[in-house]
Amino acid sequence: MGRKVIFLVICFTLLLCGCSNDDGPNFHFTALQIISADVPESFELNQTYQINVTYNLPDGCTAYEGFDISDEDTTTRNIVAIGSVRTDIEACTQIVTTEEAFFNFTVIYNQPYTFKFFQGENSDGEAEFLEIIVPVN
Repeated sequence: MGRKVIFLVICFTLLLCGCSNDDGPNFHFTALQIISADVPESFELNQTYQINVTYNLPDGCTAYEGFDISDEDTTTRNIVAIGSVRTDIEACTQIVTTEEAFFNFTVIYNQPYTFKFFQGENSDGEAEFLEIIVPVN
C-alpha cells in the first residue's frame, strides 16, 4: 500500500511540474490617453465625490485595469488610466475605442484641488495633462 501512495505522489508531482509554463508574462502595463474628466464645479470639505473619466483603448489587445493616482503635493493629484497590453496575441484589432470609468475622491483639505489627468506625450516626449482646478467651499 505504501508503494502505491508514493507512486501516486510522484505521478501527481510530475503532472504539476509538466504543466508549468515559465515563458514570462504575456502582458505589460501602459498608460492610457485620458480624453476628458467630469468633476464637480466645487467641493465640500469631508465629502466624497465620484470622478468620471473618459479614456481611449488604443487597440483590441489593451484592456483597462484601473487608475494610478499620486500626490504631487498637498492638493495636486496626478491621475493616469492604466491598461494591460496582451503580448501573446499576434493579430489585434487596431480600432481605438473610447470607454469610461470612475474613481471616488474624498476632500480632506480646505484648499483648491488641482487634478492633472494624463493625456499622453507630445512630439518631444514630454507628458501632457488635462488640468482641472476645483475650489473647496
